[in-house]
Amino acid sequence: MADVKLTAERRTAAGKGPAGRIRREGLVPAVVYGLGTESVPVTVKARDLGTILASERGVNTLITLEIDGSSQLALARQIQRNPIKGTLVHVDFVRVRADQTIQAEVPVRLTGDAEGVARGGVLEQLLHTVTVDARPADIPDSLELDISEVQIGGSVRVSDLTIPAGVAVRNEPEAVVAQISAPRVAEEEAVAAEGAEGEAGAAPAEGAAAPAAEASES
Repeated sequence: MADVKLTAERRTAAGKGPAGRIRREGLVPAVVYGLGTESVPVTVKARDLGTILASERGVNTLITLEIDGSSQLALARQIQRNPIKGTLVHVDFVRVRADQTIQAEVPVRLTGDAEGVARGGVLEQLLHTVTVDARPADIPDSLELDISEVQIGGSVRVSDLTIPAGVAVRNEPEAVVAQISAPRVAEEEAVAAEGAEGEAGAAPAEGAAAPAAEASES
């Protein structure tokens, strides 16, 4: 899969003040590290990086960083955003090799209309991403899981995922990805019914004690 090019400029100024100025200029402070090479502080254009992160592959986009005329393959990691505005504050670029296996988080997307939902069940997705080991170009955009035949009370697990060649999933095979629970109203009605049965069963026992008491008094 083709990678995306991103130009990075070395930066010398450090600290909160210079970082704020850099951001006001439409740039994002960043650092490039990994593969046993020294860390390099850089800046990249916020708009260009934002476009990459908003793409289908997102943080798993293989990026070719252009720094001082040289090219380095990297992935964006440790992405910091302003909690209110959502703007990019800082990012780490981790150097990678095309032939080297790395770890990544891949989204799990549910497909199909579950039969259990059609019967009134409630779909709950418990696992939205899985951790995989793969070469950078083999990292999938997402892993799909068909839930069409899942009934109320049923579930799908990590072992049900279709894993592409060259990709290994680290999560436990029995980990539940999604399940379909009974409707809350039905559960409440069942609990109420059980309570009513218990009360109905207790009434005769209270009445049965009366004759014995009367017998003792006579």
